Amino acid sequence: MASTSPGYGITIRVEGAPELQPVALITSTITNAGATITALDVVESLLERVVIDVTCDTIDADHAQQIHAALSAHNGLNVRKVSDRTFLLHLGGKIEVVSKVPLKTRDDLSRAYTPGVARISQAIVDDPTDVRRLTMKRNTVAVVTDGSAVLGLGNIGPAAALPVMEGKAALFKRFANVDAWPVCLDTQDVDEIVRTVQLIAPVYGGINLEDISAPRCFEVERRLRELLDIPVFHDDQHGTAIVVLAALRNALKLVKKDISQVRIVMSGAGAAGTAIARLLVLSGARNIIAFDKDGVINKKSHSDDSMRSWFIENSNPDNFAGNIHEGMVGADIFIGVSAPQVLNEEDVAAMAPGSIVFALANPDPEIDPVIARKYAAVVATGRSDQPNQINNVLAFPGIFRGLLDAQAHKITDKLLVAAAEAIADCVSPSQLNASFIVPSVFDPNVVTKVAAAVKQSV
Repeated sequence: MASTSPGYGITIRVEGAPELQPVALITSTITNAGATITALDVVESLLERVVIDVTCDTIDADHAQQIHAALSAHNGLNVRKVSDRTFLLHLGGKIEVVSKVPLKTRDDLSRAYTPGVARISQAIVDDPTDVRRLTMKRNTVAVVTDGSAVLGLGNIGPAAALPVMEGKAALFKRFANVDAWPVCLDTQDVDEIVRTVQLIAPVYGGINLEDISAPRCFEVERRLRELLDIPVFHDDQHGTAIVVLAALRNALKLVKKDISQVRIVMSGAGAAGTAIARLLVLSGARNIIAFDKDGVINKKSHSDDSMRSWFIENSNPDNFAGNIHEGMVGADIFIGVSAPQVLNEEDVAAMAPGSIVFALANPDPEIDPVIARKYAAVVATGRSDQPNQINNVLAFPGIFRGLLDAQAHKITDKLLVAAAEAIADCVSPSQLNASFIVPSVFDPNVVTKVAAAVKQSV
């Protein structure tokens, strides 16, 4: 059975007669149905009834319904209410604007707003570089999306993308004290996206592009980098690539292999896959064989854009033409950023000794990590309930903290590699093992070290 997750946590209020021993009945019913109980409170106890709130993690929405049905099926138990804890958390949104200055008196207003604020505006007119010193620009990032490639949900549009962008903004604040704001655009036209971001750019010290589908994301980022004097970073590409490189650097230490000598099989050649491959090549990888929905990428593959052309030119040096199962035979490393169940048990068993498997499709990876660990020396996923989570939160907060502090204008490949090395180095030699190849996202040293590495690379 799949694992339960706090993302599908529910709180159920149930009442029953005391003689039924409702606490025991409720806990056994929920446990037998495969949920994980995280809290239980008796909120009311009377002669005729006991009212209990029980909180549990379920596998998915259907599983939550099954728990509800299982409790309701017992004579003498009455399910009064089921609350989805994730929906409750999102009521009214997850972020807000809070003033940093007091506005209690006329004196406060005179300095924060008119007439005093006019002096600040004139100072920026006289010296435009003062905009970073005297406004929010110095610590503010726009999280820009068109809603075309949101999580594993696909093209769901800007409104449905907003909760995800709110979450991203909350992560920026929590981990790096960066003020970020969602900018969800009701267009998927490249020209309109580029022009809109160009028009709003004066407010921001950096642009974080998010959940824009390939190949348009490549052109959007390229054009904005040419137009703007602030850093533009597509997190789905570079954030993922940075953390993968960091994790792979440490995994290779464990299996005592050199990146220049290994054969890497990739599943997925979209935004994340292309960025990962580029960063691996920059770090010395020489033999990457990539597969997408159309099969293997080789010299005969069709090119629609410059990124695909790069992939054709820089991967598959022996022009392998088989399928992914054939390609896995003798491979040292598998990196998946694609879809569930791409691999089977035999594929991992056929890899070289000391193999590394990064099955990063989320929430359902390319292969069950429990099966992969039967054969691979190191296994990583994108899931928080598995060891070695490849999580972009390890990268983007520190990267933007460093970019903003350095008042940077551009992002370079050197900077991306430096960030990956900083993340990898947060795992000390005494900590490094097959279940700990990347630091925890809650390790406070990560943001500090990544930001410092970025500042040195600007």
